[in-house]
Parts: sequence; structure tokens; C-alpha cells
Amino acid sequence: MLTRRIIPCLDVKDGRVVKGTSFINLRDAGDPVELAEYYSKAGADELVFLDISATVEGRQTMIDVVERVAKKVSIPLAVGGGLRTIDDIQRLLRAGADKVSLNTSAVMNPNIIAEGAERFGSQCIVVAIDVKKNEGNTPWWQVYVSGGQKAVELDAVGWARRAVELGAGEILLTSMDTDGHCTGYDVEITRIIAEAVNVPVIASGGAGSLEDLYKVLSEGKADAALAASIFHYGRYTVAEVKKFLADKGIPVRL
Repeated sequence: MLTRRIIPCLDVKDGRVVKGTSFINLRDAGDPVELAEYYSKAGADELVFLDISATVEGRQTMIDVVERVAKKVSIPLAVGGGLRTIDDIQRLLRAGADKVSLNTSAVMNPNIIAEGAERFGSQCIVVAIDVKKNEGNTPWWQVYVSGGQKAVELDAVGWARRAVELGAGEILLTSMDTDGHCTGYDVEITRIIAEAVNVPVIASGGAGSLEDLYKVLSEGKADAALAASIFHYGRYTVAEVKKFLADKGIPVRL
């Protein structure tokens, strides 16, 4: 079995790490450079750095912060927020990112996935998909862009398949319904998408307990679990998470 990854997430706004609930009510969680270095030394498998207001504010990702973070970590770093062009991707990779996370730009211009994969390799291109569940006779998960502020007429499963066809090397799936609530991931949509695509799926949104991470990696079939609140506010360490998972039979890098 492939080793499952544990990935702390740094949501950055105005140069500080923040954490919200369902993408709103943000509160401060610390300095991104200090936190990145801490998680790198604490045994995290990767880091995700998201400049969460770049797209809404119509600006590029904070290159200087990315450069400082990249110098402090010895693990893969994925960066997203405000990426609109191939030049933006190249700029971030030169600043020290190992991967880029595309969300709004990929929905508005799917060709950026194909161009990015062709130029830099699929392993560099992560397509982030923010979703909310629409209940009804046939429930479906709707895609949101612009930092979760705008719904688009895209079904998450179909969009995930399309993104992979275009060259995405990974899917970063965030449930807006569960994000920040610390009540568990949306295991259902994670499993549906993991079974629909042949690339790794990173589950995001809702980690509150060790059992939550276990469930999304086992029942949800995710290849990686991304978490923020449980790490930033000291509920668990990366080592505690990994020991729990290993004891439950999930293959992790200890």
C-alpha cells in the first residue's frame, strides 16, 4: 500500500496564518514562516500554503513569504492563491514551491491545467476543488470559486475527472460544509472522487479528532489528509496523528 500523507495547511491572509469556519470568521493562527519550519521539523509529509485572499483581491501570491517559507522547509511545498497564468506558476516554482494549487483559474481557464502539466509536469499541478453539497432527490456537490464566495454550475465529480484528463497530478478536495467545524471530513464525496480519478486525492475540511483522519484515509480512500485547526491550536501533533494511524494499520512515514 502507498504511504498516506499528513499535510498541515497554512491559510495565509495579510501575511498571517488564519483559520476560519466554512471559509468565514477567520482568526489568527501565527506566522507562516515559523509554523512552516515547525511542521517541517515535526514530521509533516508536505505543506500546503494558500494565499486565501489573493484571488478575491485580484493580486498575485505573496512571493516574498513563499520564498522565506521555502528556505525553512525540507519537505514538499504546494502553494496556491492568485495564480492566473503560466508565468505565475513559473514564478512560484522559482520561489521554491514544488507544486502549485489551481482553483479559480482552472475553472475559468481549464487550459492552464494542460499548459502547466505540459511545461512543468503533472506532478507540479494540483487542482483544488472547493465544494458544497446540494441536497435533493439526487444529491450532488457544487463547485465554488473565489475563496468559496462564488458558486459555479459545475458538478465536483465531473470537474475532478476533467481536471485529471487535462493533466492534474493531484486533487485537493475541500468540503466547505465541514471546513473548520472539527466534526469530521465529508467522507462521502472524498470516496466518490477518489474512486472517480486515478491520481491522489487530498482530503481537506473538518479534521477534529484522530478518528476523523483515520476515517477519511480508510473509508474515504484519500491518499492524504490535510488539516489546520487541530495542528495550529495544539490539539494534536503530527507525530500523535501518525502514531494513531500506524496503530490502526494505515501506512504512514514515521
